[in-house]
Parts: sequence; C-alpha cells; structure tokens
Amino acid sequence: MTRLMHLLRRARDEEQGHIAVAVPGLVAAIGAVVLGIGASEDSGAAAIIGGIVLGVGVMGAGVVRHRNIDYEVYERLEKLEK
Repeated sequence: MTRLMHLLRRARDEEQGHIAVAVPGLVAAIGAVVLGIGASEDSGAAAIIGGIVLGVGVMGAGVVRHRNIDYEVYERLEKLEK
C-alpha cells in the first residue's frame, strides 16, 4: 500500500503527473458511453448509472483541475504580491 501511495505522490508532484487531471475526464467519458448504450437499448438502469457516472466525472474533473492547477497559480500570485 505504501508503494502505491509513493507512486501516486510521485506522479502528482512531477511535471509528468498530469494524469490526475485526465482520470476524471476518462470516468466522464465512460459514463457518457454507458449512458448512450442505456438510452439506445431502452435500459433505464444503464442510462441512470451512466448519467450518474458522467456527472461524477464532470464534477470530479472540475474539482481536480481547480485543486491541482488553480491553487498553484493562486499561490504563485500571492507570493508575487508580497
């Protein structure tokens, strides 16, 4: 477990760690596909699940982007103002 946490921290801290921003977008894309399949096959359960996953992915993408990118920009701006 500690090895996984170390890998996740390293991926987040490095410049190559932009995957954290892409994961919620991938979740949203999967939700959109499931929603489309559920709607086309007239399956209410699949459409509802797909819609929920899509919504969680979209909201998660906004939160992760704000946390990973915007906070760093705000922190740099505050340091420049001092």
